[in-house]
Amino acid sequence: MVQFFRETHIDFMQKRNYAILASAILILIGIASLLIKGGPKYSIDFLGGTEIHVQFQQPQDPGAVRAALGALGYADAEIKQFGGREDFLIRVEQQESGTKISGDILAALQKAFPSDPPEMRSIESVGPKIGRELRTASVWATLISLFLILIYVSFRFEFIFAVGAVVALFHDVMVTLGVFSLLNLEVNLAVVAAFLTLVGYSLNDTIVIFDRIRENLKVRRRENLKIEEIINLSINQTLSRTILTSLTVFFVVVVLFLFGGEVIHNFSFCMLIGVIAGSYSTIFIAATLVVEWYKKHHMAKIKQRSAVAVR
Repeated sequence: MVQFFRETHIDFMQKRNYAILASAILILIGIASLLIKGGPKYSIDFLGGTEIHVQFQQPQDPGAVRAALGALGYADAEIKQFGGREDFLIRVEQQESGTKISGDILAALQKAFPSDPPEMRSIESVGPKIGRELRTASVWATLISLFLILIYVSFRFEFIFAVGAVVALFHDVMVTLGVFSLLNLEVNLAVVAAFLTLVGYSLNDTIVIFDRIRENLKVRRRENLKIEEIINLSINQTLSRTILTSLTVFFVVVVLFLFGGEVIHNFSFCMLIGVIAGSYSTIFIAATLVVEWYKKHHMAKIKQRSAVAVR
């Protein structure tokens, strides 16, 4: 295997309390933002409505497009430019009724821009009931995936390892969702797909480190090492692999974010934040929980032996 670092001796566990505090603050800020704003900013995938893609031949000013829609009664429509300045995504909360909404919008824009009448490229319509069903299904998909991961890791390792892995994954989702809320970014089906992708990515990284921890717990048992020393050793031994994997994914996602276009902008940004959070949580969240549990379990054994000896 290619080694990015030949040998490192970083004491990760010494910094675990600061890391936990930083994560708690970041998550609380995200939760506060979600509460203030009444939850995530959902797209029409979850709320219902109509999305229309129109294309001009020449670049146009979004303000002029909004003014034309305002005259039609759609002043609250969401307007986004993507690709070049000729393409616009127009989203309205009203559900498409036949071809009335899209037809009215196209006619209004063609009237407002007679020298450069736009063409209709695509129409997407989602009913409110379907939107609610998709939102519920997305939440259940995330929760069920975390539950199945809990069972799998419990079977593969120990229950405490499973708890650490699931808490780390929950941390990644909450951090990313909090950033989306703070930046007022939209959550759509593509973002949900990114969340599920991140769950798998972060879990894979966690499993690699857990596997090395389990191996070192057996091999190094006779050396009387503390649990913090064993986990630090395991993280340092897998650090090269973690950095190479994370950087590979990170660079690809950066390219998608910069050049992928507006359609996958939120998806790539979600992946970007999630890759950073996932690499961090594997070391400072999942491993920290294992350390704390082992220390507590070890102290309980000592107290039990002391009580038996007194008797």
